[in-house]
Amino acid sequence: MTSTRTTRRRTLDALAFEQAGYFSAAQAVAAGYSYQAQKYHVDAGNWVRVDRGIFRLRGWPLGSEDVYVRWTLWSGGRGVVSHDSALAVHGLSDVDPAKLHLTVPPGFFAVADLIVLHAGYVSENDLESRHAWVVTTPLRSLLDAAGSTASQEQLDRAVSDALRIGLVTRRRVLQATSNATDRVALRLERALARNS
Repeated sequence: MTSTRTTRRRTLDALAFEQAGYFSAAQAVAAGYSYQAQKYHVDAGNWVRVDRGIFRLRGWPLGSEDVYVRWTLWSGGRGVVSHDSALAVHGLSDVDPAKLHLTVPPGFFAVADLIVLHAGYVSENDLESRHAWVVTTPLRSLLDAAGSTASQEQLDRAVSDALRIGLVTRRRVLQATSNATDRVALRLERALARNS
């Protein structure tokens, strides 16, 4: 019995370590913790309930990536940090969104006050893995921003920053506009022209 308990704890601890101390109820079940056991650990103070079905190991230090891990778990691992939030992750422009932007597959129905959801698919080539969460690449982030309600000035700064620090090249941005909508292409071409 003790070895089973130890194995369960080690499994969950290893998972939580990879996810900034967070884990979902489903992950706890997969590690061998029943829902009754989950309630016990919350009541005993071993785990902190962060949201419905999302926990964190007690005493885990706060970190800069916490918000991304938490909301990725909330989305069942389907959410991709994107749009304004991805610009902030990459240090592009001075954008500081009040809500986290996630791109989720069509048909995702959950809602939360602190999240802006964008329905769509993101190809593997447009993703960067950050351990327990993923973010759109700088180029995809610029394309998303160009298609959003971001101001042209904000987009100009984001493109300027991405070029300056070498996250994209003018050529790659222009190539990407060939497959974009007219509005996205026009806005990115304007941004490139203002940064020439």
